[in-house]
Amino acid sequence: MDIASALPTAVVTLREGVEAALVVGIVLACLNKAEKSHLNQWVLGGVAAGLVGSVLIGSFLALGLQQLQYVMPNAEGLLKPILGILFGSVAIIMLSWMLLWMTRQARSLKAEINQTVNNALTNEAAGLSIFSLVCIAVLREGFETVLFLFSQSQSLTGSLVGIVIGLLGAILIGFGLFKWGIQINLKLFFQIMGLLLLLIVSGLVVSVCRNIDITFAILSQLNTLDLCVGFGQSCVLGPMVWDASQVLPDKQFPGIVLKVLLGYRDRIYLLQLLAYGLFWLVIGNRYFRTLNQPVSKNNQTTSVSPSA
Repeated sequence: MDIASALPTAVVTLREGVEAALVVGIVLACLNKAEKSHLNQWVLGGVAAGLVGSVLIGSFLALGLQQLQYVMPNAEGLLKPILGILFGSVAIIMLSWMLLWMTRQARSLKAEINQTVNNALTNEAAGLSIFSLVCIAVLREGFETVLFLFSQSQSLTGSLVGIVIGLLGAILIGFGLFKWGIQINLKLFFQIMGLLLLLIVSGLVVSVCRNIDITFAILSQLNTLDLCVGFGQSCVLGPMVWDASQVLPDKQFPGIVLKVLLGYRDRIYLLQLLAYGLFWLVIGNRYFRTLNQPVSKNNQTTSVSPSA
């Protein structure tokens, strides 16, 4: 197996896993401080339910796609790029929105979770409230990872290896923070992971454009109406503006690593370039502007204490 195919899944799973681990760790720390450790079982139950829910979502989607291909075998050539457009677009929207949202909320995440847990402890159904909080947090991160997986065209083995690597990394970071008291600069970690995620999502933008082009080309072949505008190898993407296929092909090392992590393509067409630039102009610019917003000293946390 080419390890490069597992890298983007590992990055996304690691980032989403660490976000979930932070929520779980903060909830456990809050319960420990309130001397309500007997509710820890509800936290573990919420983690398990969130993971099971994520697996079920992925399984239902995979089964649905399998049935769709079985029902429409003749449309498989057209179905694949259309699904690539659908899942790719949803993944771009969800991952971009959650990246921007988490960057803004990170400054007050601990305080908000503490307040939510303290409010839950005043209710008779405190355990169920804690369970719901943790389950939703884990399920949300798992759902985003599932969407990303279905937007990729990599092998199942590569996806599974990437998930395992990402989850193990997230678990180690979680234990390092809340169990072993290791000092970790979370701000720097999320900035680096945020940049990698932006690069990966920008690659999805390029892939969605390519799937749009393939869809239009197939539709033009199936119908008498020619939907292509006639630019050689491109149907609707316009003229080619970049061709490094002979120098740095994206299906061979090191081009494949640049492709999965940086959105590199050995051939780029005009519409792809414009979409790529627009993504960075809108999402990338907003992300970096959010990073540059002033942060209070109390929020510049490099570690989280279990007794906090």
